[in-house]
Amino acid sequence: MEGKGPYRNLYIYLVQGPVDEEETAAFGEAFLGNWVEDDYSFLFFSAPSREQVLTQLKARSDLTLLDEYQFTYEQWQGGSPGPLRVGGFLITPPWMEARADAGQIKMVIDPGVVFGSGLHPTTRDCLKAMAWTVKEKSFRSVLDLGTGTGILAVAAAFLGAGKTLALDINPLCVKTARRNVEQNDLQERVRVIQGRAEDFVETPADLVIANIHHEVIERLLKKAGCQGRARLIISGLMRSGWREVKNMLQRCHFEIRREWIHEMTWFTLLAAKPDEGRQHDAMPTWGKMR
Repeated sequence: MEGKGPYRNLYIYLVQGPVDEEETAAFGEAFLGNWVEDDYSFLFFSAPSREQVLTQLKARSDLTLLDEYQFTYEQWQGGSPGPLRVGGFLITPPWMEARADAGQIKMVIDPGVVFGSGLHPTTRDCLKAMAWTVKEKSFRSVLDLGTGTGILAVAAAFLGAGKTLALDINPLCVKTARRNVEQNDLQERVRVIQGRAEDFVETPADLVIANIHHEVIERLLKKAGCQGRARLIISGLMRSGWREVKNMLQRCHFEIRREWIHEMTWFTLLAAKPDEGRQHDAMPTWGKMR
């Protein structure tokens, strides 16, 4: 049974320059979040808020309102965010009721204004890859690089990972992922932090998941791709990037265990070293899971 979604329309204001978190407190109840990317801030509201934004910008001569947009929530997310059944998972937002079928794992995911509801083919294929590889061999520790809503980190915990470290460079993603970890009561098993993937890629883990930009994946592989025995799930790849990443993995002596291809547009890889068959003796210590 469907319930009422959190908001019907989104009003987005593109600002040149970084809007601080303390400044957003003055935006009121309609403010949903600030997506910071490079030197730009995307301010999300559930109601028209142009005047509030302009008033706040007057105090900062280094901030400029460049543009504004309006979307329905479903347009922004690319469809209704649930319930969705993917790879043995039932994904549902908290404002909808849905019952899992026998053998299905139910995850409650509120994407907010962050991408990662299960609608995008790369997210769906990562979930399928996780469900497939855990049947081949279980994993105890997982590193989720570019976690977004935290959907893959939550899935990893439900599939048996005792410790999952999820990170994202975007503070809005971190807040959203932490909320989803709490909604699924997984605070003791999933830790979400803000950080660059390049700074954490060498963290020991049985499984590393990277559903991020092709350029970032290449930097990660150049830095740490030939180290360790971890299985890798790599996604977010289009055709040219898929070929380059496969070549890099093969040069690092990884085997491509399986591939998921969506309409010859989006590519997901599962790779592992040939001798990857032994569990780590102990799980890594990543601090308190919260």
